[in-house]
Amino acid sequence: MYIGLTEEQEWLRRDVRAYYDELLTPETRAELARGGGVGPAMRRVPVKFNLIAMLFILFDIEVIFFFPYAVVFRQLGVAGLVEMGVFMLILLVGFIYIWKRGVFEWD
Repeated sequence: MYIGLTEEQEWLRRDVRAYYDELLTPETRAELARGGGVGPAMRRVPVKFNLIAMLFILFDIEVIFFFPYAVVFRQLGVAGLVEMGVFMLILLVGFIYIWKRGVFEWD
């Protein structure tokens, strides 16, 4: 156990930069020496991507409600059909609204 702890301490004290340089390929080292690189780790992402992702999750989760209906739609009768029609109408109105607002246009 003592040997494992000392090896762990040695690993913690090691120069991380030297270890990082060992992992780089020669091409990457040359690129970094010229002052280039892959860029910052935190890049700005347009809001459009986040909005599309949220809309996908929203509509994807709403589609989950169709599965229980599909299993028991015969037992629900006309009342179940009307409720599912209202649900579909709400989804359709929301979809048309975001379409008219231009959310899906990638200018």
